Amino acid sequence: MAGMAPFRLQFPVGEIPALAARFNFDSDRQVATAGASARERGYYTKPELVLVCEWKTVRSRSRVADNTAAFVEGITRVAFATEDESERMAALCALRGVSPPTASVLLHFAFPGRYPIIDWRALESLGQPRQAAYTIDYWLAYIAACRNLASQAGVTMRVLDRALWQHSRERQR
Repeated sequence: MAGMAPFRLQFPVGEIPALAARFNFDSDRQVATAGASARERGYYTKPELVLVCEWKTVRSRSRVADNTAAFVEGITRVAFATEDESERMAALCALRGVSPPTASVLLHFAFPGRYPIIDWRALESLGQPRQAAYTIDYWLAYIAACRNLASQAGVTMRVLDRALWQHSRERQR
């Protein structure tokens, strides 16, 4: 993408497993279970949506909870039915309280092998400046970079995500 800094890992790729192993925050078992259930069913339920979005940011809870159950089902069904990465992101961002970072979490836990979580900490670990907003093109470039890194390192997207987040956290100490 013109004008965008390249995604460059700020530490050796071989350190990904060790960094991920030091990630010691709350379990993501409940959100992983919600994402797997949504994938199997073909959509998120409203309680699953609230749970996963709240895992990303508690601040969005009230806005996310304003979505009706039917709207959540309809929008997430559309997002899951398409193979177009842009359409998936755009559809999820139609939900109240869902921006690209939160949509990335919904995709990450529903399709754990395919999607990273876009977050300022992960982006910092890839040499990116903080963004005020994320465009679809930026998202597409980010997922391509993360898929490439996960493949190079021989790790899952969840391991890569944890490593990127942990590297940023350790730099700030």
